[in-house]
Amino acid sequence: MNINDFKGRSFLKLLDFSSEEILFLLNLSQELKSKKQNGIPHRMCEGKNIALVFEKTSTRTRCAFEVAAADLGMHPVYLDPSGSQIGKKESIADTARVLGRMFDGIEYRGFGQEIVEKLAEYAGVPVWNGLTNEYHPTQILADFLTILEHFGGLRGKKLVYMGDARYNMGNSLMVGCAKMGMHFVACAPKAYFPAEELIHTCQAIAEETGATLEFCEDPMVATKDADVIYTDVWVSMGEPESVWKERIEALSPYSVTKKIMENAGPQCRFMHCLPAFHDLDTTIGKEIYEKFGIGHMEVSDEVFESEQSIVFDEAENRMHTIKAVMAATL
Repeated sequence: MNINDFKGRSFLKLLDFSSEEILFLLNLSQELKSKKQNGIPHRMCEGKNIALVFEKTSTRTRCAFEVAAADLGMHPVYLDPSGSQIGKKESIADTARVLGRMFDGIEYRGFGQEIVEKLAEYAGVPVWNGLTNEYHPTQILADFLTILEHFGGLRGKKLVYMGDARYNMGNSLMVGCAKMGMHFVACAPKAYFPAEELIHTCQAIAEETGATLEFCEDPMVATKDADVIYTDVWVSMGEPESVWKERIEALSPYSVTKKIMENAGPQCRFMHCLPAFHDLDTTIGKEIYEKFGIGHMEVSDEVFESEQSIVFDEAENRMHTIKAVMAATL
């Protein structure tokens, strides 16, 4: 396998890629990260232009794409939620055909997976999924690169996802772990497990790769001997404020605390795709404290700021893995 095997392909979800292809992208990420750290130029995509379509804003995703593009010699054009008529005054197919004639690649971050799939169908250039409601594949590459750096491998490592596992992060981590022969545990109330159809798809993959998939409601059982405990915000961008009460009541037992980390053991590392509500230093954090009297949500500040926390390694790796995806597909 070589980099030319990826040329012209879109990166929409990990289900579209084999274990070998995912590992190739991780190895390429490590190579490009080393070059960046050692000041070695790697302008592999000199003169190309890419469109960054953001219907949902993001600090890490935008910065990762823009810096990675600049390092590769490309010019990124950012279209914020008010900068594109996609799906409003112009159909997704029409937007794709316009952007595809002006740009060499298109990133989309927004709502339904069907939007990024349709962009890829009509654009005629590679399309990259920066996040949809269902999947977040560039985040998983960054997560797996981080695990590789800290543990030396992926196969057999136990990753416990705590919280609401029904959406993009729970789905994508389950898919990724199945593909890479890992031990995935969704730890949540039963109503917050991933969809049955996707579970069945991942179980079929796991039979081929040797992965293990578990679904557990008891945090102390789920986290025993975990290598990684992973969580995310309880209310996703775009969801109404009215769901906060329901999520806090349902998910408070799944907050990652010192007790949970001690139960896992000293080898365990904490991961979070960020932003995290671990203290009262945000507007939303203060509002939640005033309404519900809790000082943290999905993770305690004690865990977030501990030596076991590798969230900022993970955040940096968004740039290196996104760079690898763009370099390979362009």
